[in-house]
Amino acid sequence: MKHQFVISAGRALRLASLGLVASGLLMVAVTSASAQAPPAGAGGQRQAPPPPPPPTAGAHLEIVDGSTASYRVTEQFVGINFPNDAIGTSSTVAGTLGIAADGSVVSGSKLSIDLRNLKSDQDQRDNFVKTRTLETDKFPMAEFVPTKIKGLPAMIPFQGQTGFELTGNMTIHGVTKEVTFQGIATFGRDGTIAGRAKTSFGFATFGLTKPSIGRLMNVDDKIDLDILYKFKRS
Repeated sequence: MKHQFVISAGRALRLASLGLVASGLLMVAVTSASAQAPPAGAGGQRQAPPPPPPPTAGAHLEIVDGSTASYRVTEQFVGINFPNDAIGTSSTVAGTLGIAADGSVVSGSKLSIDLRNLKSDQDQRDNFVKTRTLETDKFPMAEFVPTKIKGLPAMIPFQGQTGFELTGNMTIHGVTKEVTFQGIATFGRDGTIAGRAKTSFGFATFGLTKPSIGRLMNVDDKIDLDILYKFKRS
């Protein structure tokens, strides 16, 4: 009987230990779940995120930090079937875009790009583009004056996405031509509108000299202008 009692006592201790471990794990699980759960509202119900601000008829938009403008052209070395995309980017983009209550573009809207700050992966290319093609010492800025926009909702929201077309007069190298950007806009609850817009044109459109190095290298007669933008609305 004494031997049986010792065995029973040992088993009881092991069961008690397992019970303590299980209780500890349960407490950890409950604590973790409580920490991850959103705060409860009145009556123990979880609070939903606040709704976005109501849409507005029109908006005043200003370019903020984080916006960039890039050119892309395809280079081809003679005798080597291996085209390469040359990309130069300027992070000096500024300006405003006003949208009236009727959806039209407000007079005075303008975006500008400082071409002197264009930078690619090759200094030699950058120097050629600035001095020979763009002549940034004479024409340091590219300017775009928007005249009409399509695709925006009648009431501009604070959430969601939309595609759009933005048409206006672009001035590069002292030449002004009408171009149309195709883009997408993402509306933020914090009042930002961010996205990407792209247009394409030939070198001759703005009287630009197409880069070439004799018989060694030439480029396609197409320039893609790509703008990654971030506006703050007010």
